[in-house]
Amino acid sequence: MIVLVTGSNGLLGQKIIEQLKNKDNKIIATSKGSNRNSNNNSFIYEDLDITNKEQLSCVLNKYKPEVVFNTAAMTNVDLCELEKDLCKKVNVKAVEYLADICFDLDAHLIHISTDFIFDGNDGPYNEDDVACPLSYYGQSKLDSENILKSHKCKWTILRTIVLFGVAKNLTKSNIVLWAKEQLESSKIINIIDDEFRAPTLADDLAYACIYSAKNKVFGVYHISGKDIMSIYDMVISIANYFNLDKNLINRISSKELSQVANRPKKTGFVLEKAKKQLNYHPKSFDDSLQYIDKQLTNQNN
Repeated sequence: MIVLVTGSNGLLGQKIIEQLKNKDNKIIATSKGSNRNSNNNSFIYEDLDITNKEQLSCVLNKYKPEVVFNTAAMTNVDLCELEKDLCKKVNVKAVEYLADICFDLDAHLIHISTDFIFDGNDGPYNEDDVACPLSYYGQSKLDSENILKSHKCKWTILRTIVLFGVAKNLTKSNIVLWAKEQLESSKIINIIDDEFRAPTLADDLAYACIYSAKNKVFGVYHISGKDIMSIYDMVISIANYFNLDKNLINRISSKELSQVANRPKKTGFVLEKAKKQLNYHPKSFDDSLQYIDKQLTNQNN
């Protein structure tokens, strides 16, 4: 396949490239700024601002990919609430541009969405449940989904939850690496106990992305971890696995954080559709921690 990855410097972008390399694929990695992916001998890199329609069209028409993995997004929920114009450019308008160009190229667009399109009152959710976002971030991702659903391009939407994993030169951490680093530094951390998610190993989501591409699977799919737990229980599990001091974990409610954007209380996904149609079988959270531990060991050797 000829594939193009937006957001290739990010966690998911790196995982997709990692799983596609050393196979009969031509990979075009794109991100804003310089390349930070260490597998740079296995792909072509282009500095790309996905909010620039002319630049986006130029790059895609240059390589004419068969598949576009759109992993680029503005995901800081509070920042999206504060900078709505920027959020709309990155999460909505860029998807519209991609859909138009992919239609012209007859390319398959695989787009990442989120559990934050739901209000958290009736989780876990299946693909057909009614969306009701509580934040501008959630609304922007729902808007991007609606663009694709009404578009004539070939598309797949993969919704996910609390992505975590190991990659190099990341500018943004994730729940597992952040909690591990804080506890290893003997820092007291405040963790909320009243929001429930199904944390997702990035390697598992990358697998679902690639399976969708290879098998030309279209539609909406829920891709997450198999375990639904509170954020607090996630961090307790991280502390237990890495033998870190649980006394440093301060249990609080979400109200005590005074966050700018509202968040759903309980999400989680029903995974039956993905299991049947994408052969998707995610690791448990504990197995994922073991998997990450091995990756960190290999990275440090």
